[in-house]
Amino acid sequence: MEYELVHEIQNLCRNNQMRDVFFEEVTCGDPVEYLRQRLRGRCLELTAEPGPGGSVTVFATVDGLIEKFIFTPI
Repeated sequence: MEYELVHEIQNLCRNNQMRDVFFEEVTCGDPVEYLRQRLRGRCLELTAEPGPGGSVTVFATVDGLIEKFIFTPI
C-alpha cells in the first residue's frame, strides 16, 4: 500500500517549540514493521494508533528522542 509519511521529531531544547517535519511517500504492507526495519539497530519503543480512513499514527522513542510518524493512504 502507498502512504504519505509525515515524520515529526520533537525538539527537546527548552523554549523552542519548533519540530523537524519531513514528508515522503512510502510503499509498505505494515507501517509498524516498516519502521522497525527502517530504525533497526537503534534503541526503539513503538506504539501505534489507527486513525480515520486507514491512517496510522506511530509514536516512537528512538534512542531517547520522541518521534511521530503519520502514515496516510494515498
